[in-house]
Amino acid sequence: MISPPSGTGAPNGPGGPGGPGAPGQPGGYGYPHPGATQAPPPPGPAAPQGPVTWTATIGPDREYFMAMMQRSGPEAAGLNLPAYSPEQQRALTGNQVTIGRRRHSTGDTPDIDLSVPPEDPGVSHQHAVLVQQPDGSWAVVDQNSTNGTTVNGSEEPIQPFVPVPLQDGDRVHVGAWTTITVRRG
Repeated sequence: MISPPSGTGAPNGPGGPGGPGAPGQPGGYGYPHPGATQAPPPPGPAAPQGPVTWTATIGPDREYFMAMMQRSGPEAAGLNLPAYSPEQQRALTGNQVTIGRRRHSTGDTPDIDLSVPPEDPGVSHQHAVLVQQPDGSWAVVDQNSTNGTTVNGSEEPIQPFVPVPLQDGDRVHVGAWTTITVRRG
């Protein structure tokens, strides 16, 4: 049983004449001890957050290109990684973002058009689609492309028409050298 502090306790114990709780001395019952810190206040309601934004960075990827060349047949012998191709940044907006090459005969142009110089010859006209998920994240869906779509350096292409969820920093590989890196925020 703990008794309340009184002036008759141990000389330097709680309630004792020189101990914590003595008049003028901090650190007694209900008072912080010297050097003690207080716990932070409990968190209040979260600040309202706007919709999460995602971006795509599109550009040639030497590592992916070299892996593709090792797996490809003789038809790839004439391919070279472009000497200069600046990365493109694109905000992912809407419900879907199409990836492919412009079809000159019809004028159909995908959202991410990989027919601009240097054109990636391994990309189909309708190669893949980035599809926004109900939680605001994105998934990639291969559109039964000729050369397939891989994610994060995998050797195995994803299944056509099956959405593959993407996380912040994931890399989508299409064509002979193009990598699309998705970033959240």
